[in-house]
Amino acid sequence: MTAPISRQRRAAVAADTTSSSFSITSSLLRLFKHIKYENLAAGLSGGVISTLVLHPLDLVKIRFAVSDGLKMRPQYDGMMHCMKTIWKLEGIRGLYQGVTPNIWGAGASWGLYFLFYNAIKAYKKEGRQTELSAAEHLVSAAEAGILALCLTNPVWVTKTRLVLQYNADPSRKHYKGMMDALVKIYRHEGIPGLYRGFLPGLVGTSHAALQFMTYEGLKREQNTHKKMPSDSLLSPLEYITIAAISKIFAVAMTYPYQVVRARLQDQHNNYSGIVDVMSRTWIMSVLDFLYSNEGIEGFYKGMVPNLVRVIPACCITFLVFENVSRLLLGEYH
Repeated sequence: MTAPISRQRRAAVAADTTSSSFSITSSLLRLFKHIKYENLAAGLSGGVISTLVLHPLDLVKIRFAVSDGLKMRPQYDGMMHCMKTIWKLEGIRGLYQGVTPNIWGAGASWGLYFLFYNAIKAYKKEGRQTELSAAEHLVSAAEAGILALCLTNPVWVTKTRLVLQYNADPSRKHYKGMMDALVKIYRHEGIPGLYRGFLPGLVGTSHAALQFMTYEGLKREQNTHKKMPSDSLLSPLEYITIAAISKIFAVAMTYPYQVVRARLQDQHNNYSGIVDVMSRTWIMSVLDFLYSNEGIEGFYKGMVPNLVRVIPACCITFLVFENVSRLLLGEYH
């Protein structure tokens, strides 16, 4: 009796596995059916345009985020002093250090994000008459963020390394450009080096998830207020206002992860992991007679230049996306 039962169980397990594989394949095919490359092109356009305009502020934000007291780092009194100092030493070229990977990263991230996010939304809404809930928007945005991060994290590591080269003499810089940095990081640190900051980056998907959830909710409320369908095209001013509000909310909730991520990716300091970064930023040191190194303020370094940069960047990106995607999809009217 034992052998037949065993064969039956194996057959049942095999049938369940086959059924599960078929279900996953079917779900993926249904998801791929909703992929529209117009969303990729529109998101890429928004990311590239906003990056070209606002990269110097991103550079300043990162330099403040990693400002942990090391003497080898330049000391800045504020955002304007930082920009003036870089301009004086290196000119416009200095303010655009790391712009190539930033364009690649922002373009690819926004393009892939909007591609995955809209496909996931359409997949979840398939066969439904009701709108997606706030929680469904949150989960859809988080899933899209994880997929995009898996593909773009090496580009963000490269950008961080490039903008943290403080020497004005090009011949004394460790990295000559984006491809040189990618090759050197891979050669000396391997795949783990290219995925430094990946875990806080995953936490960072909550930032985009909160932003998209708020953005979608505000769009829907605005169209309801105007007694129009929820997917109706809004005015440029309405998109800018809604994008700004959603970005401010998301930044206020999640900014500390960006500081942790930037410090993990920084080539001038050696942290063993996320806990080490957080403890060295926050925990009081016995050697310093219980004097806090940076305290809670350490987790919000660079937030002001970050807000100055990300709010207009977000407004530009979303405004460009909404209009370009509708134009490419033939929905602009």
